[in-house]
Amino acid sequence: METTENLVWEEVNCEHIVRDEWIDFRRSTYKMPNGKISGPYYSYSRKNFAIIVAITEDDHYICVKQFRQGIKQITTEFCAGCIERNDDVLEDTLTAAKRELLEETGYGSNDWRHMLTVPANATLADNYMSIFVAKNCQKINSQQNLDEDEFLHVYLYSRNELEELIKKGEFSQASHILALLMADKCY
Repeated sequence: METTENLVWEEVNCEHIVRDEWIDFRRSTYKMPNGKISGPYYSYSRKNFAIIVAITEDDHYICVKQFRQGIKQITTEFCAGCIERNDDVLEDTLTAAKRELLEETGYGSNDWRHMLTVPANATLADNYMSIFVAKNCQKINSQQNLDEDEFLHVYLYSRNELEELIKKGEFSQASHILALLMADKCY
């Protein structure tokens, strides 16, 4: 019989190191199940986000290339974006996914499926990522509608071309590889 008894840590102290509209980065101390106080442990809060595995009518995957400052490289990945909050109203996750696909790529679809919602990085963060598949995508807008600090190019790839990009380390984000594997398995 499985049990979770004696596994929960109790947070006894939390210091917000950086707290702004983009991130809440914290240093915490915990009381362990054995009573020992341990720390520091670092964690952060960010917005939830959606990843969209978008596939055209002729079975090409819609991807974007953009610079990622964490690894200081240009990556190829699927379209993705944050779930927005306006006037304390949280945007619907599917609405956000549709908005991001259209804004970043100019493509839209009427064939959407939610695959999975999971913690983005349960060790350090409390946000979730939702993976969607959009099939039979068609070009709706010829222009992108990017944020002022968003610079990306749109490319279409076959499934075999995506495999090659993964092998070469050019399609390198684990969450986007998971999205591809979930789409393969479930659609």
